[in-house]
Amino acid sequence: MKQFLYFLIVLTVMSSCLKKQINIESLLCEMTNRESLASFPDPPFELKQFSSYDRETTKPGDPSWFANADRTMFIRTEKNSGRTEYVMFDAKGPGAIVRFWMTFAGENSGRGILRIYFDNQDKPTIEGTAFDVLSGKLLTGEPLASSVSDSTKYERRGHNLYLPLPYSSNCKITYQSDNIKDPGAKKGGEAVYYNVNYRTYPSNTKVTTFSFDELTKASSTLENVQRLLKIRDRGIDKIATESSSVSGKIAPGGSISKTFTGSQAIRMIKLKVNPLIDPQSLRTTVIEIIFDGDRTVWCPLGDFFGTGYQFRYSNTWYSSVNPDGTLCGYWVMPFKKTAEIKIHNMGLEEVEITDGEILSAPWKWTSNSMHFGTSWHQFTHLKTGKKNVSNGIIEPFDVNYVALTGKGVYVGDAITLFNTVYAWWGEGDEKVYVNGETFPSHIGTGSEDYYGYAWCRPEKFANHPFIAQPDGSGNFWPGYTVNIRYRGLDNIPFTSSIKFDIEMWHWVREATINFAPVTFWYVLPGGKSNIEPDTDGVKAQVALKRSDIISPKINNGKIEGENMVLSSVSGGNLSFQNSSIYGWSNNFQSFWTGGKKGDQLELSFFSDEQIQTNIMAYFTIAPDYGIFRIYLNGKLLPGTFNFYNKTIAVKVMNLGKQPLSKGENRLRIEIANQGLPEGKAFFGLDYLSFEK
Repeated sequence: MKQFLYFLIVLTVMSSCLKKQINIESLLCEMTNRESLASFPDPPFELKQFSSYDRETTKPGDPSWFANADRTMFIRTEKNSGRTEYVMFDAKGPGAIVRFWMTFAGENSGRGILRIYFDNQDKPTIEGTAFDVLSGKLLTGEPLASSVSDSTKYERRGHNLYLPLPYSSNCKITYQSDNIKDPGAKKGGEAVYYNVNYRTYPSNTKVTTFSFDELTKASSTLENVQRLLKIRDRGIDKIATESSSVSGKIAPGGSISKTFTGSQAIRMIKLKVNPLIDPQSLRTTVIEIIFDGDRTVWCPLGDFFGTGYQFRYSNTWYSSVNPDGTLCGYWVMPFKKTAEIKIHNMGLEEVEITDGEILSAPWKWTSNSMHFGTSWHQFTHLKTGKKNVSNGIIEPFDVNYVALTGKGVYVGDAITLFNTVYAWWGEGDEKVYVNGETFPSHIGTGSEDYYGYAWCRPEKFANHPFIAQPDGSGNFWPGYTVNIRYRGLDNIPFTSSIKFDIEMWHWVREATINFAPVTFWYVLPGGKSNIEPDTDGVKAQVALKRSDIISPKINNGKIEGENMVLSSVSGGNLSFQNSSIYGWSNNFQSFWTGGKKGDQLELSFFSDEQIQTNIMAYFTIAPDYGIFRIYLNGKLLPGTFNFYNKTIAVKVMNLGKQPLSKGENRLRIEIANQGLPEGKAFFGLDYLSFEK
């Protein structure tokens, strides 16, 4: 009975999707029609974006290009029926809004009134608080209207509306809030952040404008689409597929492969590896796919399926990762004559693929059919700020995910990174240039906003159809982060080229991280990516802990405070401060906010030899610094160390001749008393130097 009911549901959705006019139903059906992405859009459309990005961002190369006040920036202010409304979106049709994201900050924020006007009407069709419209139930429920993460306080979430809102001639969105003190201001009042992706169709395209009557007429389709999205309907039990095995042990330097012939489409790739596989081996196992003689896929296995080099659960519309080691992809990948899928072992250990299965099905190849592609590369030990040669200031810069030439659609991306400092890594905005644009038609408000969440929150979310953060451990602290954004209705068509950049705007401008973007796209045969197979990136040591990137070893008789390993802290927080004005070595210091009397911080560093050495310590002194006792390898060093000072400076202190162990050495700092007169106990270590 359940199978019969499910069949009726699918049949209902398919029958309602046969209408050619663009309306709510047709767009909903397109969203759940997996084949639609694999053919160039017909009718064609452009995808663009309105956002609250800082309007001082005007010209590449100018100092303002990385302006970062991406809040409360509106198009204009209007008076409507005596009320003040801030216009955030105004687009001519025919078109459709296909993704709407917002977040807020400030007292009573997000509770202002969002109004959506269609076809130049005086009265809004949609009116309600921003929370009710985007992630409440005013229009629909989850997952099309949702917020992430469930583990985050509601006000600190990203609020995402994926319900399509079509319009025939015009759409305008406004926001009304008495908390907005000065639109476009960089401080004060309610902060409003938004990104709205919308389609624009050719002028002769027939589009039925959204209304609540239209929404009611589409209610059965909406209900069924919501159901299909929730159950992650894979679309493979309703078509005739052929199963092919791709399993076996792969020796270092070896490969296994499977070849397909005829006009077909890959409908599923499922591979299973040992869930305890060494992360290095997961990174050095590479999937390569050649369609009709063109290699369009070359990507490490874990990155291809959205988990990076460590297993993290996720279940999206296009991929899933299970803790038992099963990796699944559900992109539709058509080819006209041949396809060859290869799994390479570029590592030093044997890798075994078990229960590997590829499902293929017949495909009618047409002039709009496209090959699926993936590009991956890693920026290994990336310095997150670049020094401006004219003024010496460390500035952000644009990182290129991919540049594609040809005709196709951009359908998503993900990043796997390892952060090494106690600060947010992703302040940078996406910048997408379509068909040779000199100014990006997509420019955003921050990396976490692009990936659907907000406020650099570390909480996981992994069960939304189109967005996921399987791990956010590296968002505030040294650690591992994976972010995913897949595109359905918000795919970006291009007819000649597309370039996807994102700003590297780390709060610590001179941090060092590993940053590996993967992009997903379709192109007509002959389309090209600028990213070549990155064998160096694949073979680079993966980072599982901070010291895999930042060496805690004594180097040239010196160990930087920020290079030491945090062993333990009983109160307060450890971070790294970055400034060029205090004379710190490398412009960094290790900084402990301290806690109360008796709290301890223990840092580790390593020596290649056992030696007796005279230790010179470079400490920071300041008005809010405290009085401490210091231990080296459990031995209390004589005296107390008072780092209170009326001004900020670096103080050099001789710690005397001390023995160092070969291997790990531990420096323990204990709060003896708060500093005076501030009553605080901050502590800063620039570096230690060692004289044999």
